[in-house]
Amino acid sequence: MPTNLYGPGDNVDLATSHVIPALIRKFHEAKVCGAPEVVIWGTGTPRREFLHVDDCADALLTILRGYSEDEHINVGSGEDLTIQELAQMVGKVVGYEGRIRNDTAKPDGTPRKLMSGDKLKALGWRPKVSLEDGLGSTYAWYLQHHASGTAHLSSP
Repeated sequence: MPTNLYGPGDNVDLATSHVIPALIRKFHEAKVCGAPEVVIWGTGTPRREFLHVDDCADALLTILRGYSEDEHINVGSGEDLTIQELAQMVGKVVGYEGRIRNDTAKPDGTPRKLMSGDKLKALGWRPKVSLEDGLGSTYAWYLQHHASGTAHLSSP
């Protein structure tokens, strides 16, 4: 069972994307337009766990090679951060210098989503891609594919 995955090739359509590609697109568009702020939903306090797609693939290979139990196994980083911290990190990676405003009229969702990765750790697996590096490679992909018109964009 994988946690929230992100990385190059992700869906950046604001109507259907997950949090990381949506934030990348929002911050990029705000940077390009010179917007003074980026609005994110909720209070920013919910905590989420994220895993780069390359780490997921690596973890799955580790599981195929060394796990044969009948019970499911979680695939995640084992670390979480707040949505506010994530938004600040995405803003930094994108180079956005405006402010972040929380729309507290919008829902927060579940307060925390963090899985136990003890079984996977027992197999000797650890993630290799830091969140900041993974956000950087995902943003680089977004820039390359957005500019060429091949990203999964909805109309603004």
